[in-house]
Amino acid sequence: MQITTVIKHTVSIIIFTVLSTFATESVADDKHIGEGAKTLPLFDAHVHYKTEAWGPFPPATVIELMDKSGVAMALVSSTPDEGTIKLWEYAPKRIVPELRPYHSGIGSSNWTTADGMFDYIMKRLKKYPHRGIGEFHLHQLNADDKPLLKKIAKVAKEKDIVIHVHSDHKPVELFYSFEPNLKIIWAHAGMSSPPDIVERMMAKYDTLYADTSYRENDIIVSRNKLDPAWRRVLERFPDRFMVGTDTWVNDQWAAYAELVELNRMWLSLLSREIAEKIAYKNAERLFGRKVGKHLIGQR
Repeated sequence: MQITTVIKHTVSIIIFTVLSTFATESVADDKHIGEGAKTLPLFDAHVHYKTEAWGPFPPATVIELMDKSGVAMALVSSTPDEGTIKLWEYAPKRIVPELRPYHSGIGSSNWTTADGMFDYIMKRLKKYPHRGIGEFHLHQLNADDKPLLKKIAKVAKEKDIVIHVHSDHKPVELFYSFEPNLKIIWAHAGMSSPPDIVERMMAKYDTLYADTSYRENDIIVSRNKLDPAWRRVLERFPDRFMVGTDTWVNDQWAAYAELVELNRMWLSLLSREIAEKIAYKNAERLFGRKVGKHLIGQR
């Protein structure tokens, strides 16, 4: 993550503190779920469990944080993949694992050029029940990367698993040129992509999903008001958005409860039907897992 991104999310937490009183006053009506957003079971579609978190946030603590925040299930990828497996083995009912290719000094800037990367991916997919490949970064398109990305798209399609990509819209379009019916989760809904681009991409690709981590301040602009352009996108494609927290550093784990509440705040400004879809029902359909309050307290 860049420094500007860290600053942006720090501001998100500040805004949550300022606006939380308004969120608690939100009353349900025909257009808004209001207070009902507080009790929705959530599927957190963007979680990392990196090596640095293993000591201060052991698996039991992670699940406790999820329980206290009403997060029933999470999609987890980690640097290295062993972190994901730690959480999945501890709480298989609560964790949907996906394979992040980063390991042993291989990260966001060099994973596509690392020797043996495809063999590593295939080995991990064979050994563990990953339901996706990612979240990985594609900062720019390089012609030399295309053979590997095409192989990844082919494997994801054959195994009916998702690809979770952090990029602008161009790599997403590339993946769909390889496999038109591929299931893709666009991390952070494009991170800095404006809502009109997100809307255009959603309209063009029926199997494109997006997690909204790091977009909270873009979605909610003041008190109890959603940004009009984001409201339009969310209400036009309510079946393909999911919330996320992006626990990429330990500070995110320390602020986990606040991050979840920030998501509940903007969900409260949507109809019950749409809020429920984004909170957990879209993930249920995508991953074939039943997400509900009955999972809280379980492993």
